[in-house]
Amino acid sequence: MRLAFSTLGVPTLPVDKVVRLATDHGYHGVELRASEEGPVHTGLSAAERAGVAERFAAAGIDIVTVAAYAQVAAPGADGPVLEEARAALGLAADLGASFVRVFPGGGEAASGETDEVAARRLAALAPLAEDLGVRVLLETHDSHRAGADVARVVGLVGHRAIGAMWDVMHTWLAGEQPSSTWSVLAPFLGCVQVKDIASATDTTPLPLGAGVLPLAETIEVLSRAQWEGWLCWEYEKRWYEQAADLPGLLGPGRELLVRLLSESA
Repeated sequence: MRLAFSTLGVPTLPVDKVVRLATDHGYHGVELRASEEGPVHTGLSAAERAGVAERFAAAGIDIVTVAAYAQVAAPGADGPVLEEARAALGLAADLGASFVRVFPGGGEAASGETDEVAARRLAALAPLAEDLGVRVLLETHDSHRAGADVARVVGLVGHRAIGAMWDVMHTWLAGEQPSSTWSVLAPFLGCVQVKDIASATDTTPLPLGAGVLPLAETIEVLSRAQWEGWLCWEYEKRWYEQAADLPGLLGPGRELLVRLLSESA
């Protein structure tokens, strides 16, 4: 498995400094949050996109994912959702990213109707994603928090350009064991987001290994299955100002992940 971190932990940091953090701390890749408040977003010109891609390539750091915010199960017309997702796909292709992350956004809970809406929109995105060489990953999140929820939707689509992103916090909050999540998401899995929190009622981000999430169990399941994808540390500093700054945590976080990978080998 290869290790990455998300710029959600350093949301306004310039690209050059993100690259430096990755190289200094031994990460293989970065997930870029696509937001106008940061340096990478869909409004970048062709020249600006090329510049970002060149900075990462020169350092040997992969751009793993463009983390977009399109909600494919959300109520309303398809057009705005598809437009937002297509813009993110174009950005990912220009940057050389492997994936675009999207959310479900289907309300309080998954249903047959929200599954169908999400599957219809993802199916509409699949041909463009395939043409661009980018996979769209539906994250275990909000209305579709469990791996089983996301697997239903992605299975309905049935296209190789549409896959799943496993956020270990949300599947844990849904009551799934890592082995259960793996069993349903394995055919579709593109990336696993790791993190840590204090409890189900306090999701303030903590350094990896300082909270309650089943990191060792998750990595053991992935290692036992000989999965060779990306482990990405998503530290949600953007939403929790009181959380410690990410840069000082990156080194110890990588050391923990490397140790867990070694112990599970």
